Amino acid sequence: MARDYRKEYDNYQGSEKQKKNRAERNTARRQAEKAGTVSKGDGKDVHHKKPLSKGGSNKPANRRVISASSNRSFARTKTGKMKNG
Repeated sequence: MARDYRKEYDNYQGSEKQKKNRAERNTARRQAEKAGTVSKGDGKDVHHKKPLSKGGSNKPANRRVISASSNRSFARTKTGKMKNG
């Protein structure tokens, strides 16, 4: 069955909450680039220690720079199953 990307966008990515979160993440990235801690194409992401979705702030104290692969992977158990977050 084909994936309905339009429906996914309308139901999730296009929601006002997600647009706000995306804007905050983009702001954090721009601030880190301005400070010289990351640059475009360097394979690094700005990681929020406490996620924005769980009430974390976009303040510098809640951010750190880590590799993109670490930031985008899901925690797994020894058997390969996803850990509950």
